[in-house]
Amino acid sequence: MPLGNTLPFGLRDVKLFAVDATGTRTGAGVDLPVSRTFSFKETTSSEQLVGDDIIQGSHEYNSIVEWELEAGGYSLEAYAIFSGGIVTSTGTTPAQVKKLSKKNTDARPYFEVEGQAISDSGGDMHAIVYRCKCDGDLDGKFENGNFAMTKCSGKGYGRLSDGLLYDFIQNETTTPIVVGP
Repeated sequence: MPLGNTLPFGLRDVKLFAVDATGTRTGAGVDLPVSRTFSFKETTSSEQLVGDDIIQGSHEYNSIVEWELEAGGYSLEAYAIFSGGIVTSTGTTPAQVKKLSKKNTDARPYFEVEGQAISDSGGDMHAIVYRCKCDGDLDGKFENGNFAMTKCSGKGYGRLSDGLLYDFIQNETTTPIVVGP
């Protein structure tokens, strides 16, 4: 079926990628388990020149993407990408222990997020936001009788190397998120 309008339905996968200072992927993707929400909104800043009681001109600059992620369960590796902490493992099965540690001096790093939705019209749709940073709360919730949930939000500033802010990719055939750098 040739590509036409896409009808994305349901979030199927979200992966996070560590990036270098320019926003280029540096490692394999980390799965955000049980992904429930990947929302995004493009926004810009603008300035108006007002004189003689009318708007003489307007200039837009600094397009960014505001995004939000919500998932069930905890991947310490994903949380480390959001928070800037370090994951360590000790022991062997059945006594293995994995720990995420973060110091108050650890800065939140930039990363890339890619989400996939299957399309009812065939194939799938991918949304990629470049050079993201959590600038809101990193929420976690353990609650009696409910699954553990994680939630975070932030902004995507675009890659420094080429200014690319985001990509929407429509595939005629369902294509998994590529996890390599």
